[in-house]
Amino acid sequence: MNPGIKNVFPLISTFLILTAASVVSKFVLAGKGGIDYSVLIAASCLFFLVSLLVFRMQYRAMQHSNPNVFVRSVMSGMIIKVVVCIGAVVAYYFLAGKAFNKPAVYLAMIIYIIFLTVEVRTIMKLNKSKNA
Repeated sequence: MNPGIKNVFPLISTFLILTAASVVSKFVLAGKGGIDYSVLIAASCLFFLVSLLVFRMQYRAMQHSNPNVFVRSVMSGMIIKVVVCIGAVVAYYFLAGKAFNKPAVYLAMIIYIIFLTVEVRTIMKLNKSKNA
């Protein structure tokens, strides 16, 4: 079972808002703060794709009659997200070298928390409804 567009809409709207905010702030704050906005846009794309993957896993697990399946999907989703986040930061560190931008990584972690919050709220809302 695939989650419908109405169930995934909060993630899509969050992605669009965060990406638009990154692009707008790049032009508004040009040269101020020393933030690499391409890192923020890449982080937003990465977290959106990972959130979609984990959301799909959890949505399918909600349909299962065994409640342990949902718990396992939540735990595996957390592990997937942590591994992807650590892998992305380490890859960026080695690829960027001396151009590594700490403020952009810190803001990317805030983007991660925003996506996590939206995903958890959406899953909890769907879990309460009967026809999830």
